[in-house]
Amino acid sequence: MTRRVVVGGLASAVVILGLALAPTALAQSGGGCQLKGSADLSPGLSNTDQDFTYSFGGALTGCQSSEAGAPASGSVEAGKVLTDSTGERFQEPVSTGHGSCASSTTDGIAIVTWADGTQTVVDYSTTGAAAAVNLSGTVVNSVTLAAINPQPGQPTSKTITTTRYAGDSAEGALAFEPPDPTACAGAGVTTAGIDGIIALGSQ
Repeated sequence: MTRRVVVGGLASAVVILGLALAPTALAQSGGGCQLKGSADLSPGLSNTDQDFTYSFGGALTGCQSSEAGAPASGSVEAGKVLTDSTGERFQEPVSTGHGSCASSTTDGIAIVTWADGTQTVVDYSTTGAAAAVNLSGTVVNSVTLAAINPQPGQPTSKTITTTRYAGDSAEGALAFEPPDPTACAGAGVTTAGIDGIIALGSQ
């Protein structure tokens, strides 16, 4: 039995791009949700190839799934600082990349928290050409976050465990949307909107 969850972008052009890049994942999909977020990059992307790091956060809304009882919304983030219920802070794995505004490749670990409290950890990579970014990845069992300046008696790490869509793969397409594309020729793009479609599926 095939199960699919699709994370859908808002713009029709992005949807068409996603269908072209991930035909297998999307052709058999049973539903979808909208993804809208933003990324912060350091140093900013320019017209010169370089190494960089980034963090990302986004909202998933209007979700549908062929899995009965699947949540209709959630959030996704990578490379950010997580604060737990006690106020202790933990660093998510920092996403890394290499390239420029014209083309780039990146790797990271994304953590999806669904509205019902379940979570999905995705080990992913991306390949970008201008505004179009192709993503592929695998849902992994867990990720361990290092504590930031833990006090005596506090945990030195925190493990996030996948509790939904274990073993699935991820494919999709994203649109990289800097507020000022001309920054590529100047100080660099340090923040950008992210919209797109991502399919999580298992056969």
